[in-house]
Amino acid sequence: MANAAKRHLNQFARRFSASVQAPRYKFAPKNYTGPSLSKTDTLKSRHIPPAVLDIYRKPLVLHQGSMQWLYDHEGRRYLDLFGGIVTVSVGHCHPKVSEALHQQIDTLWHTTNIYRHPRLYEYVEKLIAKFPGDLKVVYLVNSGTEANDLAVVLAKAYTGNHGIISLQSAYHGCSSGVMGLTSTQGYRQPMLTPSGFYNALLPDPYRGIWGGCRDSLSQVPGACSCPGDCVTSDKYVHQLSELLDNSLPAGRVAAFFAETIQGVNGAVQFPKGYLRKAKEAIRKYGGLFVADEVQTGFGRTGDAFWGFEGEGVTPDIVTMAKGIGNGFPMAAVVTTKEIAAAHAKCTYFNTFGGNPLAAAAGKAVLEVIEEENLQENSKVLGKYFVERLMQLQKVFPTIGDVRGKGLMLGVELVKPGTKQPLSKDHFGRIFETIRDLGVLIGRGGRWGNVLRIKPPMCINKDDVDFTMSVLEKALKKNENVK
Repeated sequence: MANAAKRHLNQFARRFSASVQAPRYKFAPKNYTGPSLSKTDTLKSRHIPPAVLDIYRKPLVLHQGSMQWLYDHEGRRYLDLFGGIVTVSVGHCHPKVSEALHQQIDTLWHTTNIYRHPRLYEYVEKLIAKFPGDLKVVYLVNSGTEANDLAVVLAKAYTGNHGIISLQSAYHGCSSGVMGLTSTQGYRQPMLTPSGFYNALLPDPYRGIWGGCRDSLSQVPGACSCPGDCVTSDKYVHQLSELLDNSLPAGRVAAFFAETIQGVNGAVQFPKGYLRKAKEAIRKYGGLFVADEVQTGFGRTGDAFWGFEGEGVTPDIVTMAKGIGNGFPMAAVVTTKEIAAAHAKCTYFNTFGGNPLAAAAGKAVLEVIEEENLQENSKVLGKYFVERLMQLQKVFPTIGDVRGKGLMLGVELVKPGTKQPLSKDHFGRIFETIRDLGVLIGRGGRWGNVLRIKPPMCINKDDVDFTMSVLEKALKKNENVK
Protein backbone atom coordinates (compact mmCIF):
# COMPACT_ATOMS: atom_id res chain seq x y z
CA MET A 1 0.00 0.00 0.00
CA ALA A 2 1.46 3.40 -0.99
CA ASN A 3 2.57 5.81 1.74
CA ALA A 4 -0.15 8.31 0.84
CA ALA A 5 -2.76 5.61 1.09
CA LYS A 6 -1.35 4.48 4.45
CA ARG A 7 -1.56 8.02 5.81
CA HIS A 8 -5.14 8.24 4.58
CA LEU A 9 -5.93 4.90 6.22
CA ASN A 10 -4.42 6.04 9.53
CA GLN A 11 -6.56 9.17 9.46
CA PHE A 12 -9.59 7.07 8.60
CA ALA A 13 -8.82 4.55 11.35
CA ARG A 14 -8.37 7.26 14.00
CA ARG A 15 -11.76 8.67 13.08
CA PHE A 16 -13.37 5.29 13.66
CA SER A 17 -11.01 3.92 16.30
CA ALA A 18 -13.85 3.20 18.73
CA SER A 19 -15.88 0.02 18.39
CA VAL A 20 -18.56 0.17 15.74
CA GLN A 21 -21.61 1.68 17.37
CA ALA A 22 -24.96 1.88 15.59
CA PRO A 23 -26.80 5.21 15.75
CA ARG A 24 -29.36 5.47 18.52
CA TYR A 25 -32.90 4.57 17.58
CA LYS A 26 -35.85 4.57 19.97
CA PHE A 27 -37.80 1.43 19.25
CA ALA A 28 -38.53 -1.70 21.25
CA PRO A 29 -39.18 -4.75 19.07
CA LYS A 30 -41.74 -7.31 20.14
CA ASN A 31 -40.58 -10.61 21.56
CA TYR A 32 -40.07 -13.22 18.88
CA THR A 33 -42.58 -16.09 19.02
CA GLY A 34 -41.94 -17.83 15.69
CA PRO A 35 -40.13 -21.08 14.89
CA SER A 36 -36.53 -21.50 16.00
CA LEU A 37 -33.67 -21.16 13.55
CA SER A 38 -33.23 -24.94 13.53
CA LYS A 39 -36.94 -25.41 12.88
CA THR A 40 -36.76 -23.05 9.90
CA ASP A 41 -33.82 -25.11 8.61
CA THR A 42 -36.00 -28.21 8.74
CA LEU A 43 -39.00 -26.55 7.14
CA LYS A 44 -36.88 -25.00 4.41
CA SER A 45 -35.24 -28.29 3.51
CA ARG A 46 -38.63 -30.01 3.34
CA HIS A 47 -40.89 -27.41 1.78
CA ILE A 48 -39.02 -24.46 0.24
CA PRO A 49 -37.69 -24.89 -3.34
CA PRO A 50 -33.92 -25.43 -3.47
CA ALA A 51 -33.63 -22.59 -6.00
CA VAL A 52 -34.58 -20.18 -3.19
CA LEU A 53 -31.23 -19.50 -1.54
CA ASP A 54 -30.17 -17.85 1.71
CA ILE A 55 -27.99 -14.81 1.15
CA TYR A 56 -25.86 -15.49 4.25
CA ARG A 57 -23.99 -18.60 5.38
CA LYS A 58 -25.73 -18.35 8.73
CA PRO A 59 -29.36 -17.66 7.77
CA LEU A 60 -30.88 -14.44 9.05
CA VAL A 61 -34.34 -14.73 10.61
CA LEU A 62 -35.90 -11.27 10.44
CA HIS A 63 -38.68 -10.60 12.87
CA GLN A 64 -39.69 -6.94 12.78
CA GLY A 65 -38.89 -3.68 10.99
CA SER A 66 -39.11 0.02 11.75
CA MET A 67 -38.09 2.58 9.12
CA GLN A 68 -34.45 1.84 8.13
CA TRP A 69 -33.96 -0.79 10.84
CA LEU A 70 -34.62 -4.53 10.97
CA TYR A 71 -34.60 -6.88 13.98
CA ASP A 72 -33.76 -10.57 14.00
CA HIS A 73 -35.30 -13.33 16.10
CA GLU A 74 -32.77 -12.66 18.86
CA GLY A 75 -33.61 -8.95 19.00
CA ARG A 76 -30.45 -7.74 17.27
CA ARG A 77 -30.80 -4.56 15.22
CA TYR A 78 -29.51 -4.16 11.63
CA LEU A 79 -29.31 -1.12 9.40
CA ASP A 80 -31.10 -2.13 6.21
CA LEU A 81 -29.20 -0.81 3.21
CA PHE A 82 -30.91 -3.11 0.73
CA GLY A 83 -34.56 -2.28 1.45
CA GLY A 84 -35.91 -5.75 0.73
CA ILE A 85 -34.15 -5.69 -2.66
CA VAL A 86 -34.81 -2.00 -3.38
CA THR A 87 -38.46 -2.35 -2.37
CA VAL A 88 -38.90 -0.61 0.99
CA SER A 89 -38.80 2.93 -0.33
CA VAL A 90 -40.04 5.08 2.57
CA GLY A 91 -39.24 2.86 5.56
CA HIS A 92 -40.31 -0.41 7.12
CA CYS A 93 -43.80 -0.15 8.59
CA HIS A 94 -43.95 3.58 7.87
CA PRO A 95 -46.76 4.87 10.11
CA LYS A 96 -48.61 6.70 7.34
CA VAL A 97 -48.56 3.74 4.95
CA SER A 98 -49.48 1.40 7.79
CA GLU A 99 -52.40 3.61 8.79
CA ALA A 100 -53.66 3.79 5.20
CA LEU A 101 -53.67 0.00 5.00
CA HIS A 102 -55.38 -0.36 8.36
CA GLN A 103 -58.14 2.01 7.33
CA GLN A 104 -58.65 0.29 4.00
CA ILE A 105 -58.58 -3.26 5.35
CA ASP A 106 -61.51 -2.40 7.61
CA THR A 107 -63.43 -0.88 4.68
CA LEU A 108 -62.93 -2.94 1.53
CA TRP A 109 -60.29 -5.61 0.88
CA HIS A 110 -60.97 -6.57 -2.65
CA THR A 111 -63.09 -6.02 -5.68
CA THR A 112 -61.84 -6.04 -9.26
CA ASN A 113 -61.42 -3.44 -11.96
CA ILE A 114 -64.71 -4.47 -13.57
CA TYR A 115 -66.14 -2.31 -10.77
CA ARG A 116 -64.98 1.11 -9.70
CA HIS A 117 -63.68 1.94 -6.26
CA PRO A 118 -62.41 5.35 -5.12
CA ARG A 119 -58.90 4.39 -4.05
CA LEU A 120 -57.95 3.24 -7.54
CA TYR A 121 -59.00 6.53 -9.13
CA GLU A 122 -57.41 8.63 -6.39
CA TYR A 123 -54.17 6.76 -6.83
CA VAL A 124 -54.10 6.83 -10.63
CA GLU A 125 -54.62 10.60 -10.63
CA LYS A 126 -51.76 11.11 -8.18
CA LEU A 127 -49.38 8.72 -9.95
CA ILE A 128 -49.93 10.04 -13.46
CA ALA A 129 -49.17 13.58 -12.27
CA LYS A 130 -45.56 12.43 -11.84
CA PHE A 131 -45.10 11.70 -15.57
CA PRO A 132 -44.12 14.02 -18.42
CA GLY A 133 -45.57 14.36 -21.90
CA ASP A 134 -48.14 11.93 -23.23
CA LEU A 135 -47.59 9.24 -20.60
CA LYS A 136 -51.17 9.33 -19.33
CA VAL A 137 -52.52 5.77 -19.14
CA VAL A 138 -51.92 3.43 -16.18
CA TYR A 139 -52.21 -0.36 -15.99
CA LEU A 140 -52.05 -1.57 -12.38
CA VAL A 141 -50.57 -5.05 -11.94
CA ASN A 142 -48.82 -7.02 -9.19
CA SER A 143 -45.07 -7.40 -9.83
CA GLY A 144 -42.22 -6.10 -11.93
CA THR A 145 -42.13 -9.33 -13.92
CA GLU A 146 -45.81 -8.97 -14.74
CA ALA A 147 -45.34 -5.30 -15.66
CA ASN A 148 -42.53 -6.11 -18.09
CA ASP A 149 -44.50 -9.00 -19.58
CA LEU A 150 -47.42 -6.62 -20.22
CA ALA A 151 -45.04 -4.05 -21.75
CA VAL A 152 -43.90 -6.71 -24.24
CA VAL A 153 -47.53 -7.32 -25.21
CA LEU A 154 -48.23 -3.58 -25.58
CA ALA A 155 -45.16 -3.02 -27.77
CA LYS A 156 -46.00 -5.91 -30.09
CA ALA A 157 -49.67 -4.92 -30.31
CA TYR A 158 -48.82 -1.33 -31.19
CA THR A 159 -45.93 -1.84 -33.61
CA GLY A 160 -46.98 -5.08 -35.26
CA ASN A 161 -43.35 -6.18 -34.87
CA HIS A 162 -42.01 -9.03 -32.76
CA GLY A 163 -38.34 -8.43 -31.96
CA ILE A 164 -37.53 -7.36 -28.40
CA ILE A 165 -34.08 -6.10 -27.39
CA SER A 166 -32.58 -5.76 -23.93
CA LEU A 167 -29.02 -5.20 -22.75
CA GLN A 168 -26.52 -7.80 -21.65
CA SER A 169 -26.55 -8.48 -17.90
CA ALA A 170 -30.05 -6.99 -17.58
CA TYR A 171 -32.67 -8.32 -15.20
CA HIS A 172 -36.34 -7.81 -16.08
CA GLY A 173 -37.92 -10.88 -14.45
CA CYS A 174 -37.66 -14.65 -14.68
CA SER A 175 -41.06 -15.89 -15.85
CA SER A 176 -41.23 -17.93 -19.04
CA GLY A 177 -42.55 -14.88 -20.88
CA VAL A 178 -39.72 -12.47 -20.05
CA MET A 179 -36.78 -14.80 -19.40
CA GLY A 180 -35.47 -13.76 -22.81
CA LEU A 181 -35.39 -10.15 -21.60
CA THR A 182 -33.24 -11.12 -18.65
CA SER A 183 -29.64 -11.51 -19.78
CA THR A 184 -28.13 -12.64 -16.49
CA GLN A 185 -27.24 -16.32 -16.60
CA GLY A 186 -27.85 -16.88 -12.90
CA TYR A 187 -31.55 -16.16 -13.43
CA ARG A 188 -32.08 -18.07 -16.66
CA GLN A 189 -33.06 -21.70 -16.70
CA PRO A 190 -30.99 -23.94 -19.01
CA MET A 191 -33.71 -24.13 -21.62
CA LEU A 192 -34.65 -22.37 -24.82
CA THR A 193 -36.18 -18.95 -24.20
CA PRO A 194 -39.07 -17.66 -26.31
CA SER A 195 -37.99 -16.61 -29.79
CA GLY A 196 -37.64 -12.98 -30.78
CA PHE A 197 -35.53 -11.76 -27.83
CA TYR A 198 -32.07 -10.28 -28.45
CA ASN A 199 -29.43 -8.89 -26.10
CA ALA A 200 -27.38 -5.87 -27.12
CA LEU A 201 -23.82 -5.05 -26.06
CA LEU A 202 -23.75 -3.59 -22.55
CA PRO A 203 -22.45 0.01 -22.55
CA ASP A 204 -20.46 -0.27 -19.33
CA PRO A 205 -17.96 2.53 -18.54
CA TYR A 206 -16.02 0.24 -16.17
CA ARG A 207 -15.84 -2.99 -18.15
CA GLY A 208 -17.05 -2.01 -21.62
CA ILE A 209 -14.66 -2.14 -24.57
CA TRP A 210 -14.80 1.67 -25.04
CA GLY A 211 -15.21 2.71 -21.42
CA GLY A 212 -16.91 6.06 -21.08
CA CYS A 213 -18.00 8.67 -18.57
CA ARG A 214 -21.30 8.56 -16.69
CA ASP A 215 -23.65 10.79 -14.75
CA SER A 216 -22.03 10.19 -11.37
CA LEU A 217 -19.63 11.94 -9.04
CA SER A 218 -17.44 8.86 -9.32
CA GLN A 219 -15.81 8.03 -12.64
CA VAL A 220 -13.64 5.15 -13.74
CA PRO A 221 -9.96 6.10 -13.33
CA GLY A 222 -8.67 7.46 -16.62
CA ALA A 223 -12.16 7.88 -18.09
CA CYS A 224 -13.01 10.70 -20.43
CA SER A 225 -14.72 13.78 -19.02
CA CYS A 226 -17.07 14.83 -21.79
CA PRO A 227 -18.99 18.05 -21.02
CA GLY A 228 -22.15 16.69 -22.67
CA ASP A 229 -22.85 13.30 -24.21
CA CYS A 230 -19.99 10.86 -23.81
CA VAL A 231 -18.04 10.24 -27.01
CA THR A 232 -18.37 6.50 -26.44
CA SER A 233 -22.18 6.59 -26.54
CA ASP A 234 -22.14 6.69 -30.37
CA LYS A 235 -19.93 3.59 -30.49
CA TYR A 236 -22.24 1.58 -28.24
CA VAL A 237 -25.31 2.77 -30.16
CA HIS A 238 -23.59 1.74 -33.40
CA GLN A 239 -23.35 -1.79 -32.02
CA LEU A 240 -27.06 -1.66 -31.23
CA SER A 241 -27.71 -0.63 -34.84
CA GLU A 242 -25.54 -3.51 -36.08
CA LEU A 243 -27.72 -5.90 -34.08
CA LEU A 244 -30.84 -4.39 -35.64
CA ASP A 245 -29.38 -4.59 -39.15
CA ASN A 246 -28.08 -8.14 -38.91
CA SER A 247 -30.11 -10.15 -36.42
CA LEU A 248 -33.71 -8.97 -36.61
CA PRO A 249 -36.02 -9.95 -39.48
CA ALA A 250 -36.10 -7.04 -41.92
CA GLY A 251 -34.59 -4.85 -39.22
CA ARG A 252 -37.97 -4.41 -37.55
CA VAL A 253 -38.23 -4.26 -33.78
CA ALA A 254 -41.07 -3.95 -31.30
CA ALA A 255 -39.20 -2.54 -28.31
CA PHE A 256 -35.92 -1.84 -26.58
CA PHE A 257 -35.98 -2.41 -22.81
CA ALA A 258 -33.47 -0.81 -20.46
CA GLU A 259 -33.12 0.04 -16.80
CA THR A 260 -31.80 3.58 -16.43
CA ILE A 261 -29.29 2.14 -13.95
CA GLN A 262 -28.95 -1.64 -13.96
CA GLY A 263 -29.95 -2.97 -10.56
CA VAL A 264 -29.17 -6.67 -10.27
CA ASN A 265 -26.00 -6.11 -12.28
CA GLY A 266 -24.62 -3.87 -9.55
CA ALA A 267 -25.75 -0.30 -10.29
CA VAL A 268 -24.19 -0.17 -13.75
CA GLN A 269 -24.67 3.24 -15.36
CA PHE A 270 -24.37 3.87 -19.08
CA PRO A 271 -22.25 6.52 -20.79
CA LYS A 272 -23.96 9.89 -20.88
CA GLY A 273 -26.34 10.22 -23.80
CA TYR A 274 -26.57 6.50 -24.55
CA LEU A 275 -30.23 5.94 -23.70
CA ARG A 276 -31.45 8.98 -25.63
CA LYS A 277 -29.50 7.93 -28.73
CA ALA A 278 -30.57 4.31 -28.33
CA LYS A 279 -34.21 5.41 -28.37
CA GLU A 280 -33.60 7.38 -31.56
CA ALA A 281 -32.01 4.32 -33.19
CA ILE A 282 -34.87 2.06 -32.12
CA ARG A 283 -37.45 4.50 -33.48
CA LYS A 284 -35.83 4.28 -36.94
CA TYR A 285 -36.58 0.54 -36.91
CA GLY A 286 -40.19 0.99 -35.86
CA GLY A 287 -39.74 0.20 -32.19
CA LEU A 288 -40.62 1.68 -28.80
CA PHE A 289 -38.42 2.47 -25.83
CA VAL A 290 -39.47 0.81 -22.56
CA ALA A 291 -37.88 2.20 -19.39
CA ASP A 292 -37.74 -0.32 -16.56
CA GLU A 293 -38.00 1.89 -13.45
CA VAL A 294 -38.63 -1.00 -11.07
CA GLN A 295 -35.56 -0.06 -9.01
CA THR A 296 -34.71 3.49 -10.13
CA GLY A 297 -38.15 5.07 -9.81
CA PHE A 298 -39.90 7.09 -7.11
CA GLY A 299 -37.14 9.59 -6.42
CA ARG A 300 -34.38 7.11 -5.60
CA THR A 301 -31.82 8.61 -8.00
CA GLY A 302 -32.27 12.02 -6.38
CA ASP A 303 -32.08 14.39 -9.35
CA ALA A 304 -35.49 13.40 -10.68
CA PHE A 305 -38.50 11.32 -9.73
CA TRP A 306 -37.77 8.86 -12.56
CA GLY A 307 -34.37 7.67 -13.67
CA PHE A 308 -35.17 8.33 -17.34
CA GLU A 309 -35.67 12.04 -16.61
CA GLY A 310 -32.02 12.28 -15.57
CA GLU A 311 -31.08 10.79 -18.96
CA GLY A 312 -32.99 13.43 -20.94
CA VAL A 313 -35.29 10.90 -22.60
CA THR A 314 -39.03 10.23 -22.45
CA PRO A 315 -39.97 6.56 -22.91
CA ASP A 316 -42.99 5.22 -24.75
CA ILE A 317 -43.72 2.78 -21.93
CA VAL A 318 -42.59 2.79 -18.29
CA THR A 319 -42.69 -0.21 -15.97
CA MET A 320 -42.46 0.09 -12.18
CA ALA A 321 -42.80 -2.06 -9.07
CA LYS A 322 -40.88 -2.62 -5.80
CA GLY A 323 -40.78 0.85 -4.17
CA ILE A 324 -44.20 1.71 -5.59
CA GLY A 325 -45.88 0.07 -2.57
CA ASN A 326 -43.08 0.12 0.02
CA GLY A 327 -43.23 -3.67 0.15
CA PHE A 328 -46.91 -4.13 -0.60
CA PRO A 329 -47.16 -6.31 -3.76
CA MET A 330 -48.10 -3.99 -6.57
CA ALA A 331 -46.71 -2.72 -9.86
CA ALA A 332 -47.74 -0.58 -12.81
CA VAL A 333 -47.24 0.09 -16.50
CA VAL A 334 -47.63 3.64 -17.79
CA THR A 335 -47.93 4.46 -21.48
CA THR A 336 -49.66 6.73 -23.99
CA LYS A 337 -53.32 6.69 -25.03
CA GLU A 338 -52.28 5.74 -28.56
CA ILE A 339 -50.36 2.66 -27.44
CA ALA A 340 -53.09 1.63 -25.01
CA ALA A 341 -55.67 1.93 -27.81
CA ALA A 342 -53.78 -0.67 -29.85
CA HIS A 343 -54.14 -3.04 -26.90
CA ALA A 344 -57.93 -2.77 -27.03
CA LYS A 345 -58.18 -5.34 -29.84
CA CYS A 346 -59.21 -7.73 -27.04
CA THR A 347 -60.30 -7.38 -23.43
CA TYR A 348 -57.66 -7.08 -20.73
CA PHE A 349 -58.33 -8.20 -17.18
CA ASN A 350 -56.23 -8.40 -14.01
CA THR A 351 -57.83 -9.87 -10.91
CA PHE A 352 -55.70 -8.17 -8.27
CA GLY A 353 -54.23 -5.20 -10.16
CA GLY A 354 -55.25 -1.94 -8.52
CA ASN A 355 -57.11 -3.62 -5.66
CA PRO A 356 -58.20 -1.29 -2.83
CA LEU A 357 -55.39 -2.27 -0.47
CA ALA A 358 -52.68 -1.79 -3.11
CA ALA A 359 -54.10 1.54 -4.24
CA ALA A 360 -54.29 2.79 -0.64
CA ALA A 361 -50.67 1.78 0.00
CA GLY A 362 -49.45 3.30 -3.27
CA LYS A 363 -51.20 6.60 -2.62
CA ALA A 364 -49.74 6.81 0.88
CA VAL A 365 -46.23 6.10 -0.45
CA LEU A 366 -46.47 8.98 -2.94
CA GLU A 367 -47.67 11.30 -0.17
CA VAL A 368 -44.81 10.30 2.15
CA ILE A 369 -42.21 10.87 -0.59
CA GLU A 370 -43.58 14.39 -1.07
CA GLU A 371 -44.22 15.29 2.58
CA GLU A 372 -40.87 14.03 3.85
CA ASN A 373 -38.89 15.32 0.85
CA LEU A 374 -37.34 11.91 0.29
CA GLN A 375 -36.22 12.61 -3.26
CA GLU A 376 -34.09 15.48 -1.99
CA ASN A 377 -32.86 13.29 0.86
CA SER A 378 -31.78 10.70 -1.70
CA LYS A 379 -29.91 13.36 -3.66
CA VAL A 380 -28.10 14.90 -0.68
CA LEU A 381 -27.24 11.65 1.09
CA GLY A 382 -26.37 9.97 -2.19
CA LYS A 383 -23.77 12.63 -2.87
CA TYR A 384 -22.37 12.28 0.63
CA PHE A 385 -22.35 8.49 0.36
CA VAL A 386 -20.48 8.50 -2.96
CA GLU A 387 -17.91 10.99 -1.66
CA ARG A 388 -17.25 8.80 1.37
CA LEU A 389 -17.02 5.66 -0.77
CA MET A 390 -14.53 7.39 -3.06
CA GLN A 391 -12.40 8.16 -0.01
CA LEU A 392 -12.52 4.51 0.95
CA GLN A 393 -11.54 3.55 -2.60
CA LYS A 394 -8.30 5.50 -2.22
CA VAL A 395 -7.41 3.41 0.82
CA PHE A 396 -8.46 -0.07 -0.31
CA PRO A 397 -7.35 -1.12 -3.81
CA THR A 398 -9.85 -3.97 -3.66
CA ILE A 399 -12.51 -1.36 -4.46
CA GLY A 400 -12.36 -1.28 -8.25
CA ASP A 401 -15.33 0.95 -8.95
CA VAL A 402 -17.78 3.18 -7.09
CA ARG A 403 -20.83 4.14 -9.11
CA GLY A 404 -24.41 5.27 -9.06
CA LYS A 405 -26.38 8.30 -7.98
CA GLY A 406 -28.84 9.10 -5.26
CA LEU A 407 -29.46 6.02 -3.14
CA MET A 408 -28.84 3.63 -6.04
CA LEU A 409 -25.17 2.78 -5.52
CA GLY A 410 -22.74 -0.02 -6.28
CA VAL A 411 -19.23 -0.84 -5.04
CA GLU A 412 -17.39 -3.38 -7.20
CA LEU A 413 -14.68 -5.40 -5.46
CA VAL A 414 -11.74 -6.74 -7.48
CA LYS A 415 -8.31 -8.25 -7.07
CA PRO A 416 -6.08 -5.24 -6.35
CA GLY A 417 -4.41 -3.79 -9.42
CA THR A 418 -6.76 -5.59 -11.81
CA LYS A 419 -10.38 -5.71 -12.88
CA GLN A 420 -10.63 -9.39 -12.07
CA PRO A 421 -13.62 -9.99 -9.81
CA LEU A 422 -12.78 -10.64 -6.19
CA SER A 423 -13.01 -14.36 -5.47
CA LYS A 424 -16.31 -15.62 -4.13
CA ASP A 425 -14.64 -16.68 -0.90
CA HIS A 426 -12.96 -13.32 -0.33
CA PHE A 427 -16.09 -11.38 -1.19
CA GLY A 428 -18.16 -13.69 1.00
CA ARG A 429 -15.94 -13.02 4.02
CA ILE A 430 -16.31 -9.27 3.58
CA PHE A 431 -20.05 -9.64 3.03
CA GLU A 432 -20.52 -11.76 6.15
CA THR A 433 -18.42 -9.37 8.25
CA ILE A 434 -20.58 -6.43 7.18
CA ARG A 435 -23.65 -8.33 8.39
CA ASP A 436 -21.93 -9.32 11.65
CA LEU A 437 -21.21 -5.63 12.30
CA GLY A 438 -24.88 -4.74 11.93
CA VAL A 439 -25.44 -3.66 8.32
CA LEU A 440 -27.38 -5.48 5.60
CA ILE A 441 -26.18 -4.82 2.04
CA GLY A 442 -27.08 -6.57 -1.20
CA ARG A 443 -24.72 -8.35 -3.55
CA GLY A 444 -24.93 -8.44 -7.31
CA GLY A 445 -23.07 -8.04 -10.57
CA ARG A 446 -22.25 -10.62 -13.19
CA TRP A 447 -19.74 -12.33 -10.86
CA GLY A 448 -21.51 -11.55 -7.59
CA ASN A 449 -18.72 -9.15 -6.58
CA VAL A 450 -20.66 -5.89 -6.19
CA LEU A 451 -21.98 -4.46 -2.94
CA ARG A 452 -25.44 -3.10 -3.74
CA ILE A 453 -26.43 -0.12 -1.58
CA LYS A 454 -30.10 0.75 -2.07
CA PRO A 455 -31.60 1.60 1.34
CA PRO A 456 -34.98 2.99 2.34
CA MET A 457 -34.89 6.66 1.34
CA CYS A 458 -35.44 7.74 4.96
CA ILE A 459 -31.85 7.04 6.07
CA ASN A 460 -29.80 9.89 7.52
CA LYS A 461 -26.20 11.08 7.71
CA ASP A 462 -25.51 9.13 10.90
CA ASP A 463 -26.55 5.97 9.10
CA VAL A 464 -24.07 6.70 6.30
CA ASP A 465 -21.28 7.33 8.80
CA PHE A 466 -22.10 4.10 10.61
CA THR A 467 -22.05 2.23 7.30
CA MET A 468 -18.67 3.65 6.38
CA SER A 469 -17.18 2.58 9.70
CA VAL A 470 -18.54 -0.93 9.11
CA LEU A 471 -17.22 -1.10 5.53
CA GLU A 472 -13.80 0.12 6.63
CA LYS A 473 -13.57 -2.50 9.35
CA ALA A 474 -14.86 -5.30 7.12
CA LEU A 475 -12.38 -4.50 4.35
CA LYS A 476 -9.51 -4.12 6.79
CA LYS A 477 -10.30 -7.38 8.58
CA ASN A 478 -10.34 -9.31 5.30
CA GLU A 479 -7.60 -7.37 3.53
CA ASN A 480 -5.15 -10.26 3.36
CA VAL A 481 -7.56 -13.08 2.49
CA LYS A 482 -6.20 -15.08 -0.46
